[in-house]
Amino acid sequence: MAKIGQPYTSGRWLVRVGQEDEFITRWTDFTQWALQNSPGAEFFALIREEAEPSRFLSFGAWEDKASVDAWRNTPEFAERMARCRALCEEFAPSDSVLAAAVGM
Repeated sequence: MAKIGQPYTSGRWLVRVGQEDEFITRWTDFTQWALQNSPGAEFFALIREEAEPSRFLSFGAWEDKASVDAWRNTPEFAERMARCRALCEEFAPSDSVLAAAVGM
């Protein structure tokens, strides 16, 4: 259940044209691994822009900041993130907290 102040990880991705399907596969593998191996990971979502289909937004919900930090400090995180970023022209990560939610 979502709560105010809950940590979220997010990213803005610009994938090389023609690599979008492979990016989706790698991102899905990465986040499935995170859900199975990172205590505190709650869900992940990847959103694709309709007007520019090589642009994506990703979101991950976490139980607490310590869970995010532990996830990022694993060797597997670096390896799996690098596999996704290898297909991108740009990547901008961000850490946020939930300010409001409707219908969650």
